[in-house]
Amino acid sequence: MNHLPSAIPATMRAVRLHGAGFENIHVDTVPVPRPNDNQVLVRVDAAGVCSSILKLVAQGCEHTFINGWDLGLYPIILGDEGCVTIVQAGKNVASKYPVGRRYATQPAVDHPPVNHRERYRNNGTGMEKVAIGYSLPGHLAEYMLVTEEAIAADCLLPLPSDAIPFFAGALCEPLSCVISAQDRHIHIHQKLPTAPRIPQLGLLRGGVAVVIGAGPMGQMHAEAALRFAPRHLVVMDIIEERLEFVRTGLAEKARQAGTELHAVLSAEGLALIKKVSNGKGADDIIAAVGIRNVQQESQQWLAKGGVLNLFGGLKRGEHMIELDTLRVHYDEIRLCGSSGGSPADVVEALRMVASGEFNPGLHLDMVGSLDQFSKALELIKAATVEGKIVLYPQIPSMDLLRVKAWTRRDENDFLKSCRKI
Repeated sequence: MNHLPSAIPATMRAVRLHGAGFENIHVDTVPVPRPNDNQVLVRVDAAGVCSSILKLVAQGCEHTFINGWDLGLYPIILGDEGCVTIVQAGKNVASKYPVGRRYATQPAVDHPPVNHRERYRNNGTGMEKVAIGYSLPGHLAEYMLVTEEAIAADCLLPLPSDAIPFFAGALCEPLSCVISAQDRHIHIHQKLPTAPRIPQLGLLRGGVAVVIGAGPMGQMHAEAALRFAPRHLVVMDIIEERLEFVRTGLAEKARQAGTELHAVLSAEGLALIKKVSNGKGADDIIAAVGIRNVQQESQQWLAKGGVLNLFGGLKRGEHMIELDTLRVHYDEIRLCGSSGGSPADVVEALRMVASGEFNPGLHLDMVGSLDQFSKALELIKAATVEGKIVLYPQIPSMDLLRVKAWTRRDENDFLKSCRKI
C-alpha cells in the first residue's frame, strides 16, 4: 500500500454527511478533487473514527465548526483523524510538500475560512478556526484535498520515520489531544520557603494520578500519564473488561516507570485514592468521561494544590457544575480543560510513537473498510468498543475486524491480504 497510483482516478468513495442524523450519512461516489496552486491532494492511507463525530452528526449545521453551512446543499466529507501521502501539490507549495511524503494531520485549523465563506452564517464573520472533517474535506475518503487554511496553519506534520504504520499515524491525532490536555496541568514547586515559585507543566512527578474512565481516550491518558512517573496511577471505570486491558497492557510500562498501577471499579476508587495518598487526595485527576456528577464530585478528591482536568465534554444544557470555591481558595486546587491539540502536539505524538514511548497498537480495537463507517460510529455510540477504530479507504469492502496489539507487520499483512480480495 506504500506505492503511489500511476494515475489519479476520476472518482472516489467518500463518507459524507448530508444533514443531522445517522440517516444522512452516506458513502457517495464523488469526483476526486484537484488542487489549485496553493493546495495539496493526498491519498488517505488510514482514517480514525472519532467519537466527536457523534456531536457533529447530532447537531448538523448548528455545530460551531459548521456555522450554518447547509449540509443538504453542500454535504461535507467526514473524518478528523488520518494518515496521508502526498499525490499532487500545487505549484506554490510543491517544494514544501513533495509527492510520496507521508504525513499525519492536525484537524483543528487555527485559521479563518478561505474558501466558500458564503456558505457560513454571516459569510463566516468572526470565524477564527475551521476544521478538517467538518467544513474542510475530511479523511473518510480515498483522497483528501488539503486546503489553504490547513497549509497556512501548518496542519500537515511529516512522519519522522517510514516505519510508523498508517494506523499509528492516524492515532497521533487523538494522542495529541491527550498530550495537550496533560500539558494544561500546572504544579508549583519551591525548593526552599524563601525560593521563587517555579511552575511545571504536566502531571506531578512522584504524585498520585487518577484517570476516571478507561474508554479509548482514558486508556490513552493512562499510558501517557506514565511519562511523568507518578508514584501511583489509579484508573477507574464501571466496565471490568476495560480495566483488564489497563492491567495487562500497561503493567510492564508502569513497572519500568516505577509506578504502582491500580485499575479498579469506580465504586472502589475514592477509598483507594485515600489509601495510596495517606488521606491527602490525588495530585492529578483526569475526568475522561462526560458525566456531570463525576466532574463535580471529583473536586473533593484532590489533594491540596491538585489539578482536575475536565477532559470529557458535557452536553450543552447539562454543562454547568458547582465549583467549591473554598477548596480553590484555601487548598489552591485548579480546574483545567482543553479542546483538541495543536500541530506541536501532533509532532510530540509522532515522536512518542517513533521512539516507542507510546504503543498505538495497544489502543486499536477494530479495523475495516470505508463502508463500515456507520456501523463503527454506532458501536462507539453504544460504548461497545474497547479501543479505537481505524478504516482503510483504499481497501475493498469488508466487515469490521477485531484486532489486538497490532504492529506494522500486522498492518502490512492485512493490507496485502485485502489486495487479493
